[in-house]
Amino acid sequence: MKAAFCTLGCKVNQYDTEAMRELFENAGYETVDFSEPADVYVVNTCTVTQTGDKKSRQMISRAHALSPAAKIVVAGCYAQRAPEEVLALPGVSLVIGTKDRAHVVELVEALRQEKTTAVSDLRTERVFEPLTASREGRTRAHLKIQEGCDRFCTYCIIPYARGPIRSRPLSDVRAELQKLAEAGFREVVLTGIHLMSYGRDLDADITLLDAIAQADDIAGIRRIRLGSLEPQMVSERFISAIAGNPRICRQFHLSLQSGSAGVLARMKRRYTPEEYAECVRRLRAAMPECAITTDIIVGFPGETEAEFEETLAFACAVSLARIHVFPYSRREGTKAAEMPGQLSRAVKAERAARLGALAEELAAEYAERFVGTEQEVLFEEREGKCLAGHTGTYLRVLAPCADDALCNRFVRVRILSREGSVLRGEVTEMGF
Repeated sequence: MKAAFCTLGCKVNQYDTEAMRELFENAGYETVDFSEPADVYVVNTCTVTQTGDKKSRQMISRAHALSPAAKIVVAGCYAQRAPEEVLALPGVSLVIGTKDRAHVVELVEALRQEKTTAVSDLRTERVFEPLTASREGRTRAHLKIQEGCDRFCTYCIIPYARGPIRSRPLSDVRAELQKLAEAGFREVVLTGIHLMSYGRDLDADITLLDAIAQADDIAGIRRIRLGSLEPQMVSERFISAIAGNPRICRQFHLSLQSGSAGVLARMKRRYTPEEYAECVRRLRAAMPECAITTDIIVGFPGETEAEFEETLAFACAVSLARIHVFPYSRREGTKAAEMPGQLSRAVKAERAARLGALAEELAAEYAERFVGTEQEVLFEEREGKCLAGHTGTYLRVLAPCADDALCNRFVRVRILSREGSVLRGEVTEMGF
C-alpha cells in the first residue's frame, strides 16, 4: 500500500503531516511523492485565507484525478472549519480536522465504501494530542509543543479551527528532544499555534522557558529556534533568560500585523506600535545582532492610506529583518468579516506589492550588516558547487565546498558578499 502527503499552511501543519507520515510508515505503508499514484492521499489543509481554502480544494482534486479509486484523507484547519463542505468534494473518504490525527491509520483502515467524518467539537478540548515527528535525513527539526489559541483576534479563524490552549507535558517535550538529538538533528524549532501561552493549562508557574530548559543537558542539539512570539508577552525575565542561553537562535518572529494603532485596535491585537517598538528595543539591547522578523496584514477593513503609510514608516523605524506580507482575507465567522470598509482586491494587492518591495530592501539592509564578519552556519544542502545553510539569525549563506559530509555540521564562514538577502562566503573552519 502506498500513501502520499501534501501540506498547506504553517510550520505546525508541516509537523502534523510528518507525524502522520510516520504513523503510516510504521504501519507498513510505502510513502510516495504526492504527484505519484497512491492508495491513500493525506491532504493537511489551511484556512487562514481564502487562498488556503482554494489550494486545499485544488490538491484534493489533483489527488482524485491521479488515482480515482484512492482514499483521500483531509486533515487540518479547513477540514475542521468546514467538514461537510470538504466531505462533499469528489474523492474525499475521510475528514479528521485538527484532532484524531494520531489515529489516522486506524480510521483509514476501518473505512468501507461510505464517506465519513471524524471531526470533533474542539471547544472543550483540553488534552494535547501526542503527535510525534522525528524524520531523519534533515538538519532542522520542528517540535510542536503547544496547540490552540484563545486570543480571538477579529480577523482570525484559527481559534475556531484549533480549539483552546493545550500544552505538551514537560516530560514529553524532553523525551522528544532526546529522540531528535539521537536522530542527529542539530537544530530544533519549538512551534505552536500560540507559543507564548505554553504551560498555562498545565500549571500557573510553567512557561515557555521551562520547555526551552528541557534541552539544557541534551548533547547534540546546538540550536533552539523559537516560533512566533507575542510582543506583549515578552517580559524582561524572558529576554534575560534567552539572552543568557547560547543555544537560543538570535532570530525572533515577533507578531506585528500592522504598524497603525488604529488598525491594531480594530484587530484586537492587545498592544500598540509603541509597545511593540519597546519590545524590539529590549531584545536588541540584550542581543544586539538579533533579527526581528514578522507578519503584516495589509488591507484590513477600514485601513486608510494614512494608516497603511503608518505601517510602512513603522517597519522602517524598527528595521525589520524579514516581513511576511499577507493581503487581508475575509473569513466568515470572524468579527472582521462583518466590519464596514472592506477594501477591494486591487487595493490590497497594490499595498501588498508596496510593502513587499520595502520588505526586500529591509532584508537586504539587515544582511549587509554581516558582510566582512565570520558567522557560524549550519550547512543543510548542496546548491551547485556550494553548500547552503543558515546562521542563527536565519540568514541564508552559500559557500563553495566539495565535501557533502559537512551537511548537518556547523562551520565557520567568512562572509564576503551579499546578493539580495543571501550571503556568500568562504569556509574558515570545518564542521564541528
